Amino acid sequence: MRAVLAVAALCVTLGACAEQFQKGYILPPGALEQIPIGASQDQVLIVMGTPSTVATLSGEVFYYISQRAERAVAFMPQKVTDQRVIAIYFDKNRKVIRLANYGLQDGKIFDFISRTTPTSGQEMSYLTPLFKLISFR
Repeated sequence: MRAVLAVAALCVTLGACAEQFQKGYILPPGALEQIPIGASQDQVLIVMGTPSTVATLSGEVFYYISQRAERAVAFMPQKVTDQRVIAIYFDKNRKVIRLANYGLQDGKIFDFISRTTPTSGQEMSYLTPLFKLISFR
């Protein structure tokens, strides 16, 4: 009986230690409904605020990035529970042509803190050992 009570007390204690983390942009309720297709870039800035990042390669795109994580116990690593990227695409006249809401299932989890981006050059392929073998001779 004492063992059961001790385990229950331990579970309650550890369960109370759970932490939730919100990183990046916090979407105001109803904000996306205020941005119809054809809205101006200024209207988007008024409603949504400054984007997390802007892309200008093929037309201008505003990206609003957020990530939600939780940690069960203070010394354990964080686990990403949700990741959102809201993309607002503009035409050459700076009018909204498309809205996209990407979630965790649409992409890879990336690290906000380390500020490093993995590149494809660091990946090992099946040819890498062969090239290393040839280069030593």
